[in-house]
Amino acid sequence: MKTDIEIARAAKKRPMPEIAAKLGIPEDALIPYGRDKAKIDREFIAGLAGRPEGKLILVTAINPTPAGEGKTTTTVGLGDALARIGKRTAICIREASLGPNFGMKGGAAGGGFAQIVPMEEMNLHFTGDFHAITAAHNLLAAMIDNHIYWGNSLEIDERRITWRRVMDINDRALRDMVVGLGGVANGFARQTGFDITVASEIMAILCLSRDLDDLQERLGRIVVAYRRDKSPILCRDIKADGAMVVLLKEAMQPNLVQTLENTPAFVHGGPFANIAHGCNSVMATSTALKLADFVVTEAGFGADLGAEKFFDIKCRKAGLTPAAAVIVATVRAMKMNGGVAKADLGPENVEAVVKGCPNLGRHIANTKGFGVPVVVAINHFTTDTEAEIAAVKDYVARQGAEAIICRHWADGGAGAEELARKVVQLAEAGTGHFAPLYPDEMPLFEKIETIARRIYHAGDVIADKAVRDQLRAWEAAGYGNLPVCMAKTQYSFSTYPALRKSPTDHTLPIREMRLSTRAGFIVVICGEIMTMPGLPRVPSAETIGLGAEGEVVGLF
Repeated sequence: MKTDIEIARAAKKRPMPEIAAKLGIPEDALIPYGRDKAKIDREFIAGLAGRPEGKLILVTAINPTPAGEGKTTTTVGLGDALARIGKRTAICIREASLGPNFGMKGGAAGGGFAQIVPMEEMNLHFTGDFHAITAAHNLLAAMIDNHIYWGNSLEIDERRITWRRVMDINDRALRDMVVGLGGVANGFARQTGFDITVASEIMAILCLSRDLDDLQERLGRIVVAYRRDKSPILCRDIKADGAMVVLLKEAMQPNLVQTLENTPAFVHGGPFANIAHGCNSVMATSTALKLADFVVTEAGFGADLGAEKFFDIKCRKAGLTPAAAVIVATVRAMKMNGGVAKADLGPENVEAVVKGCPNLGRHIANTKGFGVPVVVAINHFTTDTEAEIAAVKDYVARQGAEAIICRHWADGGAGAEELARKVVQLAEAGTGHFAPLYPDEMPLFEKIETIARRIYHAGDVIADKAVRDQLRAWEAAGYGNLPVCMAKTQYSFSTYPALRKSPTDHTLPIREMRLSTRAGFIVVICGEIMTMPGLPRVPSAETIGLGAEGEVVGLF
């Protein structure tokens, strides 16, 4: 069997004008980035206003395990399958961060015969969007320190600068640091740190902005620091917002590429769902909905993180109504949730599958709780037995849903046609009654408790007095109507990565909170989750290089 990269390199890609034409995008609305990537012109997008919208389908998953789930692979396979059965289809996914690509996760373009291409470029620099976001974020940081150096006329309290720096590489040594050492010429020494670019408020703002005017307004009102009287300092006070928009102007335009089967795919934006809101850009999704009958998108990690934020943040802010949701699971992952070690996943073990299914059941119930119809996609592995598959199907049926075996990894869109027909049936039935989990006017701490109890099934939320006082202060400042963005481990419903299945009555500890004013949410950091990841003992970067003919090796 060929590897993912070998399959991708053998792809029969079609010219970008031909791909765009499938969605009615004229060639003059394309801004080429090489031979097989293009951005969509903002004027064309603006001209789509008022068009009817297609059906929005969310692909989410169980909590990730080392056994693999294949959420992006299923997103691509379903998109290709919908196109195969005659539906005008677009796929919307996130761009890949260099951090996990050189760390341990690998690529973010799907796998097998359900991939988006060009795979290597998508997983490396792509169209430079993340570099623009990194530059814009760090320009603001530099201008804050520069303002203080030249007299600090805004009277910024150096102890209350909240704007950190970012880079798109995992580097634990930069989490907490002191800048400005070396004397007066280097500014004032102060403690700060780095986050990964995908956790940047600039990333979230770009993903949630509708156009350049909206982008500049959001950038200008970012709270970057406070005075001694605790009054806020905004980005526009520093006069950085104009230059930041210039850096982000091209990055705001959605990227168009294609699948192995030449289905149009928008790849734009990329926040992590364990530390940010985990969805692709509103501009890409909204554009696709104006052009396609069905739009298949994904949200990061399991449904407890990605889907919850997709529903409570992205759909709330953008006025989106999902027509159906697909929850991806594998027999192997059910076994791991049932207590089987990764090395022992090969032999049949129906008992372990049954023991592990409650994790899937929790995600089904949670997703249905938003009023969205659900179908389960069993991403097939060759080691799956008929008895194990039947056990998953029987369990899902008892939860009031249907599980469909999918072979898109091996067979491309043809392997997901049954899933596609079920998705069409659910979406066109009109039985969904989507609603976010909580109302805007609910107090901030109650929003946190609502997610903790209804999604995570926690028994208690621990927050010290400083956290509660900060929430009350934000409410008094007019931020009480914002949704909350939970940052926690993706591996468990709890904050303890090793606690699999569907734990109940655990404790959710809040460690830190951050106000993302113009992204439009409060970030609640729980447990030991970090906004700057570290590299593993043996990072993927050790095996990445160039081959004899200049090709990338070791990336996948």
